[in-house]
Amino acid sequence: MGRSIRVAVIGASGRMGSEACRAVEAADGLELVARVGRGDDLQTVVDSGAHVAVELSVPSAAPDNVAFCVERGIHAVVGTTGWDDATLAALRDRLAARPEVGVLIAPNFALGAVLSMRFAAAAARWFESVEVVELHHPDKVDAPSGTARRTAEEIAAARREAGCAPSPDATASGLEGARGADVDGVRVHSVRLRGLVAHQEVLLGGVGEQLTIRHDSFDRVSFMPGVLLGVRTVGERPGLTVGLEHYLDL
Repeated sequence: MGRSIRVAVIGASGRMGSEACRAVEAADGLELVARVGRGDDLQTVVDSGAHVAVELSVPSAAPDNVAFCVERGIHAVVGTTGWDDATLAALRDRLAARPEVGVLIAPNFALGAVLSMRFAAAAARWFESVEVVELHHPDKVDAPSGTARRTAEEIAAARREAGCAPSPDATASGLEGARGADVDGVRVHSVRLRGLVAHQEVLLGGVGEQLTIRHDSFDRVSFMPGVLLGVRTVGERPGLTVGLEHYLDL
């Protein structure tokens, strides 16, 4: 039997971090060696001998936390959103100096959400109109969600490749924000409502028909199979991987 993978969780006191700690503790072949909360010294991750750090803190802290791990040869599985082209480029530069280190950044760890994103991109070329609606709890700090942004980006790329025209929209006047955010030409609408966890639907419309692709996470435990897959696989995938779908052989 091979050695256990030693895992540190950064953001361990948050809702996702707490769930990740429980999942790692219950998983075969994994050992939780460090819980790092707000204000804790990241050196704890190094001192614990962690092979992989699961980063589930906040967008303002995540790039520096991941950089710290990469510089010290620790793989990272990242669920914190807020990454943009500049922060991703900086991370790639750091990884170039540590080619043995792997980092996975996943906008969503729920396997059903990842599949629904892939289904939406595959369907988008066949419909005249497409919009995305994401619904989350009101404590979420970013809008649109990272999942919705990536879904819209993948839809837009698929439509460009197929030579699709922009979705029709005759709106000539309206209140600011009424038509949602424009992500590469795809409209994305954000709902924040107490009682929700994480939900998304992609609405695809053609003459006389509509296809709705919807995914619902009712509990954060739904993200844990994807987190554990990332922890077990990231060491075999040097460099930066964005999106859990690349670990699913889709």
